[in-house]
Amino acid sequence: MSSKLRPPPLQNDCFSLPPGVNWTPVDQALTMLRERLHPVVAHSEVPLMQAAGRVLAQDVTAQRSNPPQANSAVDGYGFALSAVHDGDNTLPLVQGRAAAGVPFEGVVPAGQAIRILTGAAVPPGVEAVVLEEDCAVDATHVAFRGPVKAFSNMRKAGEDVTEGDLALRQGRVLTPADLALASAVGIGKMPVFDRLRVGVLSTGDEIIEPGGSAGPGQIFDANRPMLLSLAARMGYAPVDLGHVKDDRAALRHRLDQARQQADVVLTSGGASAGDEDHVSALLKESGALAEWRIALKPGRPLALGMWDGLPVFGLPGNPVAALLCTLIFARPAFGLMAGAGWQDPQGFQVSAAFEKRKKPGRREYLRARMRDGRVEVFKSEGSGRISGLSWAEGLVELPDEAVTITPGDMVRYLPFGSFGV
Repeated sequence: MSSKLRPPPLQNDCFSLPPGVNWTPVDQALTMLRERLHPVVAHSEVPLMQAAGRVLAQDVTAQRSNPPQANSAVDGYGFALSAVHDGDNTLPLVQGRAAAGVPFEGVVPAGQAIRILTGAAVPPGVEAVVLEEDCAVDATHVAFRGPVKAFSNMRKAGEDVTEGDLALRQGRVLTPADLALASAVGIGKMPVFDRLRVGVLSTGDEIIEPGGSAGPGQIFDANRPMLLSLAARMGYAPVDLGHVKDDRAALRHRLDQARQQADVVLTSGGASAGDEDHVSALLKESGALAEWRIALKPGRPLALGMWDGLPVFGLPGNPVAALLCTLIFARPAFGLMAGAGWQDPQGFQVSAAFEKRKKPGRREYLRARMRDGRVEVFKSEGSGRISGLSWAEGLVELPDEAVTITPGDMVRYLPFGSFGV
C-alpha cells in the first residue's frame, strides 16, 4: 500500500447550484453537499497505539481468531463428559494445571479432571468446566453435582471473531474499543486517513483579538476560538489562520497561504453581498462561488466556493449562526472529506417544556437542553445572544412547515454530542 495515497481534488463546480435555484431547503442543501464531496486527504499506516480517533482508510481483516483457541471463562475444573452423570460426581485430579499463558502439556484422560484457571487454553480431553465455587476439592479429587452441559464455562475458539473475518470497516472513527479488537486479532499497524486540516479565518475591521483593547464599534473575536475548538472536538486538525481586516488584497494573500496549510477553510464574516463582504467577492472572482441562501433560521447566507482547489465555507459572522451552519452543514461535509463518510446527527423525540408558534418557510433550530426528562429552550431566540450557546446542550429542530408547540408535545432534540462535540 502506498504510504501517501491521495484522492483527486474536488472539482471547481462542486458547490454550484442548479439553474433557477434561489432559496435552498436544508435537506436539498445537505443532499447536494453529500453528492458532490469526497475524501480529500491522503492515507498511510500508523502504529496501533497512535490510531485512536483516526479514520480507518481500509477494511481490517482479522489475522488471528479471537479467542485463538478454546479457553476457560472461569477458575474451576475441566473434564470430559463421558464419565459425568446427573447426580453427585467425584473425579480424580491429574497432576498439573492449565493457566493463562501456561497451557497444560498433555491430554486429560476421560474420567479425570484438571485444575484450570480463567483464560487458560482448554487442553485436549476437556469438554466442560465447573466453577470452583461449585466444587469440593482435596489433594487428589474434585467433587461436584451434575448435570453439566457440554462446553459450559468455556469460550469456543473464534466465537468472537474468526481469522479472515472483517473486523473493522473502512470509514470508522477508531475508538479505544476498536484498538482492543484490532490488537486481539493480530493487527499491529492501522491504515488511516490523515487528519483533515480545518483552517479557521476571521474577517472584519471590527474584530479584535481576544483579550485585546477594544475601541468604539469593535468586538472581540468570538468565532475563531469557537470554530477552532469545534474542529478539534470533532477530531480534526485545527489550523488557526488568524484574522484579516476588510482588505481584499490581504484576504487574497491569506487564502493563498491557506492552500498550503489546510484541506478546507471556515471563514466567518464577509459572506453576504455587501460592499465589505470580501470573502464572497473573492470567491466570485475565482469563478467558483455558490451563494447558498438556505431556508434556515438562524444563518441564511452560506458562501461555498473553491479557492484554487481549496474548499471554503463562508459562514455568517454572527456566532450563533456560525455555530449552527458549522454543525448542520460543515460537520457532515468534513466527515465525508475526512474519509469517515456522511454522518447525520442522531435526534431524539422528547417532550417539550416550552411554547412556540413557527411560521412556514424555514427550518428553525432553537438552543436547548434537557432537564427532568423534558427539553427546554433558551429564553431568547436573538441570534446575537452568545450566552445561549454556552447555556445550551443541544438543539431543537423545528420542521420547514408551520408548527405550534405546546408543553408536552413531542419535538426533535439533537444533543451536541450527536455532532461529536
